[in-house]
Amino acid sequence: MQHIRFTIEDRVGRITLARAPLNVLNIAMMREIGGALDECARQREMVAVVFESAPEVRAFSAGVAVEEHVEETIFQMLESFHDIFRALERMAKPTLAVVDGAALGGGCELVAGCDIVIASDRARFGQPEIKLGVFPPVAAILLPRIIGERRAREMCLTGEPLDAAEALRLGLVNYVVPPAQLEQKTQEILSRLRELSAPALETARRALDIGRGPSLTETLAEVEKLYLDELMKLEDAHEGIRAFMEKRKPIWRNR
Repeated sequence: MQHIRFTIEDRVGRITLARAPLNVLNIAMMREIGGALDECARQREMVAVVFESAPEVRAFSAGVAVEEHVEETIFQMLESFHDIFRALERMAKPTLAVVDGAALGGGCELVAGCDIVIASDRARFGQPEIKLGVFPPVAAILLPRIIGERRAREMCLTGEPLDAAEALRLGLVNYVVPPAQLEQKTQEILSRLRELSAPALETARRALDIGRGPSLTETLAEVEKLYLDELMKLEDAHEGIRAFMEKRKPIWRNR
């Protein structure tokens, strides 16, 4: 694997995002993550999957590669990214996100898709897509369920980020610790999970998914349709992407 490191040890799968400098998620990287999750799903005794960033990378993830958000690759990009969340739902194993640095755009959505989130006190979370003339499909579904309708709408409609303390207060993260204590806190939680039955954990997670309403897979299909059939037909959506790649302010035409 070129963009991630994947290990299975002591009933835990670890997916380490390792695409320097900022773990920008391109199609190849997202497919590697999907492949790792498929392997985790085959491990009946596995009690958890951990997402983390490599030490040499400056962010948990700065989001999905904007250069692949163009007409030629938009379908493959959305499919590869959303397949990660479909795989997480099918797998139904407990997931941990260990966040040091920025988790923005698709990186923040990946955090939202996990069950337990441990963040360093220098972590930041945000959905800046609206500033590019688009919106975050997964966040539009998951964030209202996690942090409440009002703050989720504010995050997605303004694109303004949260610091670690505010993310903790809102319930987007479970724990905030100094960077040097991230692994210690992670191992503390994993040790609790290792004492439990793997299939019991899976059924409990499925029950929690049922309890929160319509499945993510089902709802995501509707939001994808809105994204591709309406949003991506707007001139402003294409202008926002072009402006980002050209490092200039977008000129909105409101059409």
